[in-house]
Amino acid sequence: MENNPYAAPQAVVDDVRAWDAYDLENRKAGRAKRLGAALLDGLLSLIWLAPVAWAGYMFLDVRHGTKPAGPMFALMLLGLALMVTIIVVNCVMLHRTGQTIGKRALDIAVVRADGSRIGLSRYILLRVLPMMGLGMIPFVGKFTGLVDALLIFGKDKRCLHDIFADTIVVDA
Repeated sequence: MENNPYAAPQAVVDDVRAWDAYDLENRKAGRAKRLGAALLDGLLSLIWLAPVAWAGYMFLDVRHGTKPAGPMFALMLLGLALMVTIIVVNCVMLHRTGQTIGKRALDIAVVRADGSRIGLSRYILLRVLPMMGLGMIPFVGKFTGLVDALLIFGKDKRCLHDIFADTIVVDA
């Protein structure tokens, strides 16, 4: 066969995000890493919650007239700004890489069950909102979080929210 210098390249290039089923099974993140990422994300919520709680404590003095309201409002605005910042950063990271700040720190990512990228809309609409909705149902909601967490111990290593959204968590 002749070598055509103008022909398109014939090399096979493996896409980082395109994994086969066997590779995906081997790349699933461990339970400890998933727990650690969830704990880190939970600790990040304390960053914005601390100024809001402090402002709530200051409200008692403001209500009695012993302290001015300015610092309380400043703390509430700081807490709100931190909360919005953390939410926006997590949403951008989830859309681009399937990672939150905690998942990024532990080098894990959420992908579709076929290995493709998970979009932000799928993450919110199929992974977060159904769990929130189930949590609001009287009597059922009490057990939803427990069932969600306990399903991680199955052979698939998938929680209930993973099953709803058809996602898996892999080592990035």
